[in-house]
Amino acid sequence: MKILIINPNSDEEMTKVIERNARNFAKGEYEVDCITNETAPAFVTTYNDIAETMPGLKKIIEEKEKYYDAFVIACHSDPNLDLLKELCDKPVVGVGEASLKIASMLGHKFSIIMASDKGIPNKELLVRKYGLISSLASFAVANNGEGFNWQDQDNLILAAKKAIDEDMSEVIVLGCAGMGHVAGRMQEILHVPVLDGVTCALIIAVGLVKAGLSTSKVRRFKSLSK
Repeated sequence: MKILIINPNSDEEMTKVIERNARNFAKGEYEVDCITNETAPAFVTTYNDIAETMPGLKKIIEEKEKYYDAFVIACHSDPNLDLLKELCDKPVVGVGEASLKIASMLGHKFSIIMASDKGIPNKELLVRKYGLISSLASFAVANNGEGFNWQDQDNLILAAKKAIDEDMSEVIVLGCAGMGHVAGRMQEILHVPVLDGVTCALIIAVGLVKAGLSTSKVRRFKSLSK
């Protein structure tokens, strides 16, 4: 089995972190490759950023579909995920959708760790889209006042602890695909499930491939196969 993880942004350092975390989880049981969307912005935060990711994502899916069994879109905002599900006959899994839906299965309420409070409205809309607003405890912003560093473990842990203590959260969702390297340490310290979106997406993608399942194309999504 071969899974391609696509980093929708052009940050090569983040791609390397995502790839390392994914391969550590796969443990050689299936092949995992990771590719950067080189024509996209360095980060995906605005609607314009999402629009600018689309040409590169579409091109990658069209060129790589025949070589892989499933695809993971490694941005927690799930940019252009619906389009990519329609374009591809194989499973396409967004890390946002995967982690949020799994979180709803592991506890009564979950909190999402955010890079900035500016992203909260769009993330809330995403939670509503997936029908999970009743399971949302809070958004926890990991920011020390000097700007967000997605590799800053201490501030991520502090934000998560506050969500557990003050918002009654039972599950922590890491709201960026580049945060996965801290999930294990956070879970040991906080004693609650801490979900890396890439890991969650791999759990689902691998299961779908094994079961021979993919996105239905009879109503919402249309089959574009020739």
